[in-house]
Amino acid sequence: MKRQRRTRRIATTRFDPADYLDDEETRLAYLNTVLAEGDPGEIVNALGTLARARGMSRVARRAGLGRESLYKALAGNGNPEFRTILRVAAAMGYTFEVRAALRIGRRRPDLRRSRPE
Repeated sequence: MKRQRRTRRIATTRFDPADYLDDEETRLAYLNTVLAEGDPGEIVNALGTLARARGMSRVARRAGLGRESLYKALAGNGNPEFRTILRVAAAMGYTFEVRAALRIGRRRPDLRRSRPE
């Protein structure tokens, strides 16, 4: 007779990266990594994670938004306006900076030649 194996249930907890973003250096590294990847959905998700790490109510109050509105805007299916993204970033003490993208294998256009004379 074959003996049935009993399996034990393993108790797990949901992983939340916000629990590990406990200092400013780690938060900045996380946000800059996500920004470098360039996926808009992941950027919104990262802002939501950072807001949870700092305290959603506090960030919402500083951004001039309702807590529920902020949760909805930064949820996985949210589609916040760019203005909201800027307000949330500012509420957490961040700004965005634009730099020229590196183009590997492509020549940059010579803008001086394209100007009318």
